[in-house]
Amino acid sequence: MFPIRDDNPTRRFSLVTILLILANALVFLWELSLGGGEALDSFYFHFGFVPGVLTGTSAPPSGTLSPYFLTVLTSMFVHGGWAHLLGNMLYLWIFGNNVEDTFGHGKFLVFYLLGGVVAALVQLLSQPSSNVPTIGASGAIAAIMGAYFYLYPRAHIQTLVFFIFITTIRVPAWIFLGLWFVMQLFDLTTGNAEGVAVWAHIGGFLFGLLAAWLFSRRRPREPEYMYYG
Repeated sequence: MFPIRDDNPTRRFSLVTILLILANALVFLWELSLGGGEALDSFYFHFGFVPGVLTGTSAPPSGTLSPYFLTVLTSMFVHGGWAHLLGNMLYLWIFGNNVEDTFGHGKFLVFYLLGGVVAALVQLLSQPSSNVPTIGASGAIAAIMGAYFYLYPRAHIQTLVFFIFITTIRVPAWIFLGLWFVMQLFDLTTGNAEGVAVWAHIGGFLFGLLAAWLFSRRRPREPEYMYYG
């Protein structure tokens, strides 16, 4: 299943979500300007997050950011290709604008960055000696998905389904996001997630779920979505 859009309107302009998408796109254009090869690999090692460097089992690349923990933040804006970028930005737009609408611009930005940090640290705990750069916004976006799961479970996601033929169906958010989370667990237990930071996805989603629950306890619950017509 591949999400296209949701039926959950927003009440305010999604400024932070749009700026995050723009920032990711600009960093990717920077990557494209490097032309690939050693220059791009060096970029990944300088701005990606290598767990082994933070735990001391791997030597940091020369000229890397200092303090090295900053790469946890920069890695959220680095992507490994067009599919990686476009997939993440689609999920960020579909789910991020509503979470921003509920949290507010400033709190949403803090939540997004914290979600990415938590996701990276969970990935570090799962592979503390890894010397492979972890890159991408998917940990932070998983946090957004966890928050959306809690805040808007009965909103509907318009979804592309590839089964014999291509069609679209409307799926409740709790089913779509619940299946996504189960798939992460499945990939983890079966070893089908080679090259994917599945623990970051799981950690980010659970963080988002907890953050949304805590946020909702501090304010009256708002309607999940409104119908126009």
